[in-house]
Amino acid sequence: MPFNRKPQKFNASIKEVEIGCGDKAVKIGGANVFPFYSFDGTVGNAPKVGVEISDMGLEHEPEGVKAYYAGATTMAEIAKKAAEMPGADFVVLRLEGGDPNGANKSVEELVAVAKEVADAVDAPLVVEGCKNVEKDGELLPKVAEALQGKNVLLMSAKEENYKAIGAAAGLAYNQKVGAESAVDINLAKQLNVVMTQLGVSADSVVMNVGTATVGYGYDYVISTMDRVRAAALSQDDKMLQMPIITPVASETWAVKESTASEEDAPGWGPVEERGVSMEVQTAAADLVSGSDAVILKHPQSVATISKMIKELM
Repeated sequence: MPFNRKPQKFNASIKEVEIGCGDKAVKIGGANVFPFYSFDGTVGNAPKVGVEISDMGLEHEPEGVKAYYAGATTMAEIAKKAAEMPGADFVVLRLEGGDPNGANKSVEELVAVAKEVADAVDAPLVVEGCKNVEKDGELLPKVAEALQGKNVLLMSAKEENYKAIGAAAGLAYNQKVGAESAVDINLAKQLNVVMTQLGVSADSVVMNVGTATVGYGYDYVISTMDRVRAAALSQDDKMLQMPIITPVASETWAVKESTASEEDAPGWGPVEERGVSMEVQTAAADLVSGSDAVILKHPQSVATISKMIKELM
């Protein structure tokens, strides 16, 4: 008996959001099928890969990352090399130095770094805060103002500071806004609802529904992304039809498998190989679960995931 495949068709689709300007601008989202289901319908834009750099420089980065940026001494030079990394679609500047419990750099200093990076590259730019809610609520609106006309994505607006970031990035300065929630479909939807009630266009919102490193309760990530994509397509839930971006690098390079020395864990193999493995596995899982863009930092990871995307599209 022959097998007759029946394509799964939906009357809804994921919104398309553009980041950057000119020929280098990228679009994420746009699919009306499940991830990589090109046999069912329109997959929209291919998932994109971003390269993360930090205002804290390269001192604490893996050796392979340091080697790639060899010779780059300023943030502008580092940003240019990030934009040129094979497989990269956009650059991500993480302003982790703003953390009050860390370097506690001033808002003015961090805005200057963002301006230096934005002026150095023509690739699309995403700017992440320092993960401190109060500091980001002060910092990201200033970054949005300083980068007017660049069409950047500001990450991330959370429940506690979405009014400040959303009003500045999404309304006053016509930037894109990243809405960050904690691996929960209801929290993700609620943040999108209040963001659009604020006046931010749904077409300017990109979701960061959160992630974990594979092996660290990752089943919650898969189920959340699956439910978000299913509700967006099969239920035509317009408050869950924003594309998803996932910061993978900051999660995967912080776990013990990526940081434990070979002396402390002799049976685990070379430390950098472990880190790359964790980054690649997590990014691949995020993409097939519903993420439209992933943020990585190791050149090997970027090349591997970029190749995976091309072969699956």
